[in-house]
Amino acid sequence: MAKLTLLKNGVVGSILAALCCFTPVLAVLLGAVGLVWIVGYLDYLLIPVLLVFVGITFYAIWRLRCAKC
Repeated sequence: MAKLTLLKNGVVGSILAALCCFTPVLAVLLGAVGLVWIVGYLDYLLIPVLLVFVGITFYAIWRLRCAKC
């Protein structure tokens, strides 16, 4: 995967996961379609997803910096 593509995917994924974790965006959307019962289980999924995307972002930044060394 290209280095800049990896960085873009990491940043976009981190932002989306953070929006779902720290704002009620996902709760409102799930409530609109009648899947409110899932909201109780979101923390078990969204926090690890956020950590994975933050890790991908840091890895992409590290790869970009090492390419310049």
